[in-house]
Amino acid sequence: MIDSLTAPAPNSRSGTRPSRFIWYELMTTDLDAAIAFYTKVIGWTAADHDNPEMGDFRYTIVSAGGQGVGGIMELTEEMRSGGARPGWIGYIGVADTDEKAKAIEAAGGRILMQPGDIPTVGRFALVADPAGAPFYLLTPSPRDEQPAPLDPTTPGAFSWHELYSSSGDRAAFDFYSRQFGWETIQEMDMGAMGTYRIFGAEGVQLGGMMDKPENIPVSAWGFYVTVDGIDSAVSRIETQGGKVLMGPHEVPGGSWIVQAVDPQGAPFALTAARR
Repeated sequence: MIDSLTAPAPNSRSGTRPSRFIWYELMTTDLDAAIAFYTKVIGWTAADHDNPEMGDFRYTIVSAGGQGVGGIMELTEEMRSGGARPGWIGYIGVADTDEKAKAIEAAGGRILMQPGDIPTVGRFALVADPAGAPFYLLTPSPRDEQPAPLDPTTPGAFSWHELYSSSGDRAAFDFYSRQFGWETIQEMDMGAMGTYRIFGAEGVQLGGMMDKPENIPVSAWGFYVTVDGIDSAVSRIETQGGKVLMGPHEVPGGSWIVQAVDPQGAPFALTAARR
């Protein structure tokens, strides 16, 4: 469920350039409450997506810097009965969703939802890596104009992608490197916690991979959103009914991070250049 007007394009149809995360989606148990929380805490603007092809289904686009960065939707009863819980998930842009889904399955991953079309938006599939971390693939429909990717330092931009993997950072990186062309930019020794592997594409840092900590039940991706200052963001999280799980914590390079859950229980993380 991606905004067909504001999502940046993935790699070219030739598939020669590395793929990147191009959209982020929150599935929640209370759509209006989630919108109120994130607009107050992060400063996003929110507007329901107007797509007649979607019928009565409500999908809300959140924007930063005048550009859509993600969507929020409410879990259906069918999803909840199937075990779905509130959480964020990312979309990786690819040249051919069908072919990439087959390649992921052949490499030991799984296809959780077969490729299908989102009217006026593109073709997508829900998959998981060999350790079970889920994500979407998306091939956006062709269109004439593509917005420039949002600068990750822009407040409200998704700026860091962190994988916690039961297979370990090395095996996880080998899988994603083969599938999406990502490269290791730096390896950081975290002692008993293992190695923190910073990965990127074309020399640009995109995120990190590490062994799954014991307090995280399953392999998963986590996403960091940029804010102006971390202390004021913490205050807003707590005032609006969320809970801080870790931080504020300074990371190499001088940035500050905090990990939290929203009032419906969805994990999320924030980063800021200053305390």
